[in-house]
Amino acid sequence: MNLLRKLLFPFSLLYGGITAFRNFLYNKGWLKSKSYNLPIICVGNLSTGGTGKSPMIEFLVSFLKKEHKIAVLSRGYKRKTTGYMEVLNNSSVEEVGDEPLQFKQKFPEITVAVCEDRQTGIEKLQNNADVILLDDAFQHRKVKASLNILLTSFDKLYSNDCMLPTGNLREPKFGAKRADVIVVTKCPENLENSKMEAITKKLKPKNNQEIYFSKIAYNSEIKNGADHKPLEYITDKEFLLVAGIANPKPLIDFLKNKGLKFESKLFPDHHNFTTSEIEELKKHSLILTTEKDFMRLQPIVNDTDIYYLSITTVILNNAEAAFKKRIEQEMVR
Repeated sequence: MNLLRKLLFPFSLLYGGITAFRNFLYNKGWLKSKSYNLPIICVGNLSTGGTGKSPMIEFLVSFLKKEHKIAVLSRGYKRKTTGYMEVLNNSSVEEVGDEPLQFKQKFPEITVAVCEDRQTGIEKLQNNADVILLDDAFQHRKVKASLNILLTSFDKLYSNDCMLPTGNLREPKFGAKRADVIVVTKCPENLENSKMEAITKKLKPKNNQEIYFSKIAYNSEIKNGADHKPLEYITDKEFLLVAGIANPKPLIDFLKNKGLKFESKLFPDHHNFTTSEIEELKKHSLILTTEKDFMRLQPIVNDTDIYYLSITTVILNNAEAAFKKRIEQEMVR
């Protein structure tokens, strides 16, 4: 924790008090949460980002879409529009945000929409879906989700964090009690049972809360629209890694462990690239980026070969079937 963040600790107490009081009002029913007649599954976190919400949404879509009519509702972070908008395959990042556009292009058969007011969004979607996935809505208490899935990153557990601006939490740690399922994300490949048990003790789940552990798996191919190439395609090539995500370290470590040599330019999460930054990027003949960044970069870095490396969520400890069963239970209520 740097010195500035320590100096801002009194503001963390103030912010924590405000958010705790707001949650108290909702818990007592003095502020109202609205319920719905169809399953509403919320994926969120306590921190400001970097827990893997997008790959978890995609994991849920991948298996639920086989038997259910799915809609994904997001705020559309950093979009330049307001209100409700359905995401189309040819929508722009400026209109709908990078992650919602990623969802739609990866799963064109599902409905994806953006709306900062989740109640409004659900009301417009509920007649065209039998389950709605809420992206990053754990703090959106105006909606009472059927199932709350709370994510926390292995190397940045919410139990070890504190409130903004000193730490990265958007609400106090005890907000985790609202979760039905807690998933520890971005775990190492071979996570020992003893370590899982130690983390579970740190998180102090309630008796009715289930805890799962997951990792990020990287694709064996790099992609550019219809063009797919094996990752080995860039083994002997000089390329620039461009990442505007909350935590690029796992991606960097993965590429280095593959023996790849590259430069990297790192930007803040959901970064809007300036004209001068674009011109600098265009000086490179080959760019590798994340799928989310590709949504923003591909239309504007059009003279450069640019590929993305996609990721998927993998549930550890042979618990994938149990995790899916827990989700499916919400479909039959």
